[in-house]
Amino acid sequence: MKLGFIGGGNMAAAMIGGLLQKGFAKEDIIVAEALPERRDWLRREFSVAVAAESAATMAADVVVLAVKPQQLRDVLTALPAPRPEQLIVSIAAGVRAGDIARWLGGHQSVVRAMPNTPALVGAGITGLYALPGVNPEQREQATRLLEAVGGVVWVDTEAQIDAVTAISGSGPAYVFLFIEALEQAAVDLGLPADTARQLTLQTFLGSSVLAIRDSATPAELRARVTSKGGTTERGILALEQGGVQHAIGLAARAAAARAGEMGDLFGKD
Repeated sequence: MKLGFIGGGNMAAAMIGGLLQKGFAKEDIIVAEALPERRDWLRREFSVAVAAESAATMAADVVVLAVKPQQLRDVLTALPAPRPEQLIVSIAAGVRAGDIARWLGGHQSVVRAMPNTPALVGAGITGLYALPGVNPEQREQATRLLEAVGGVVWVDTEAQIDAVTAISGSGPAYVFLFIEALEQAAVDLGLPADTARQLTLQTFLGSSVLAIRDSATPAELRARVTSKGGTTERGILALEQGGVQHAIGLAARAAAARAGEMGDLFGKD
């Protein structure tokens, strides 16, 4: 599988690094990147071929679109027509697969991917949606590609990608906000800043690992920690009175709505 990346930013670099760590041949990767200094960095860091022009990637079996959403239409309309069997994978947030196909002259082998920032450390999760023209072999290619930086889930409708965006795409920011607040609370309670950081981060990490490895639901895991009349029960009550669960739901719905708005905006001619 020959891979071409249009755009050599952080997410593309994370994917390239993950692929190389899993044994993918550097000779099978080419990256088109407009910035000369970024091309130099990619060449030094990964020993892959680089090019200034996006068209240089079109000999690849799979082309990954890793440019900013607002740039994508101009990039695609300037490309030569893809080969019928060529798979296009877009990681550009908010741009619908149907619009990508249209800008490529009706090419139907398009997969839309929504990775998240933990992919930068190989711990990401990516939602994938394929147009009906994508065959099983191409779906497998897309899975292999994104598994280089973490887990993969397929969704059945493109509207569900907006939900993926709201949960796992935007979710790290929600988690970081909670980490920030818990750290500050620890400091306010008199703990040194470095201790507050260590306690908070390890608590999030350990709780996530436990939730992954244990078959119990999050509600059951929470109940195990929450003794009647104890400290955790008092803290949970304060969170519930503060409307934390409701606020999280509002955040997810707002992010999903914005994802849909972005699709409308970027898909305009």
